[in-house]
Amino acid sequence: MVVRQETDGDHGEVREVHARAFGDSEGVPGLVEALRVAEAAVEPMSFVATLDDQVVGHVMLSACRLDAPRRIVDVLSLSPLGVLPEFQRQGIGTRLVQHALASADSQAIPLVFLEGSPRYYGRHGFQAAETAGFRAPSLRYPEGAFQVVRLSAHEPWMTGTFVYSETFWALDCVGLRGERLRAARGEA
Repeated sequence: MVVRQETDGDHGEVREVHARAFGDSEGVPGLVEALRVAEAAVEPMSFVATLDDQVVGHVMLSACRLDAPRRIVDVLSLSPLGVLPEFQRQGIGTRLVQHALASADSQAIPLVFLEGSPRYYGRHGFQAAETAGFRAPSLRYPEGAFQVVRLSAHEPWMTGTFVYSETFWALDCVGLRGERLRAARGEA
């Protein structure tokens, strides 16, 4: 398996990865396409995992902000992460996350946030963001899903409210809604 930067020629295969991984032909693939072209303080980082030149996984880091007491801090969101269903549970997602975090760290990004499973992302150094001094951008996050990893450029004063880029809001990709939110809270 090779993990490398996404190229323009990978876009169709990346769309297919997310459509199949999320069972969603428009939402997540549309988010990736919008984040690629959105104006941002920090360029998005986008990586693919390939096996025999086939794209089998993809991860994206995109610019967001932290509203910290001293000043606004440029941070990244890890979203989305997808692996073709027939290649899941083979360590591909783990390799993509590790590569993405190493790349963010090498660019002196202090923090990476995400919404996801604490069991899965906890193995990669992520922790519950609320208990680490951060406020979620939405009340629609299931308990424990708002997570952060501190990288080497992090400084203790960097706490506050995480703010997604406009793209996430415009496409309604922040938190869960409706039945998915009720199910995550154990209300369904």
